[in-house]
Amino acid sequence: MKSFLVIGLGHFGQHLCKSLSKAECELMIVDKNEELVEEFMGLADSAKIGDCTNIDVLRTFDIPSFDTCFVCMGENFQNSLEITSLLKDCGAKRVIAKADRDIQEKFLLRNGADAVIYPDKNMAERYAVRESSEHIFDYIALDGNYSIYEIEPADRWLGKTVKELNFRVEYNLSVLATKRNDKVRPVISGEQRFEKGDHLLVLGTLEDVLKATK
Repeated sequence: MKSFLVIGLGHFGQHLCKSLSKAECELMIVDKNEELVEEFMGLADSAKIGDCTNIDVLRTFDIPSFDTCFVCMGENFQNSLEITSLLKDCGAKRVIAKADRDIQEKFLLRNGADAVIYPDKNMAERYAVRESSEHIFDYIALDGNYSIYEIEPADRWLGKTVKELNFRVEYNLSVLATKRNDKVRPVISGEQRFEKGDHLLVLGTLEDVLKATK
């Protein structure tokens, strides 16, 4: 079971705690606001009230024991920078920090963050992709320019197999699975045929997906 430290119980931190709790992870939460800590302590294995800009406070948490430390501060960006740096000084294995602007993301990475979550930007990009194309239903961003896209099969693909369509060569896309009635079926054979009503889960770039679905 993985263990997580969540520092800051703003809106993002609250949603993160709920999701980690559902995933049955070991969770510790920390915030200066006593009322917030009391409200969410039922979701966590342990809860602390404290100022994490104080390294002596952080040292009491056994920081190296956590798989990931999340810094979810709200409006005080200076605190986010300080806490991110102090967590690394305390031996944190992995620090993921929240940013609200591009410049914040750059400073957090320079200050030791292993990754930065940018909720507003990420959601904006996600909806822009989904709403700008009639054939893309959803996607999961991966490293670099690659993502997994849920797309509608073109009419010309219906009744044909993955092998017949030669997806990798013709479209530079990898078909991972089909989805029908919200049930996902991994594509484990090139003989699988696409049918009306199927959705496809494909790995590739947005540029290649848009070309393929024209």
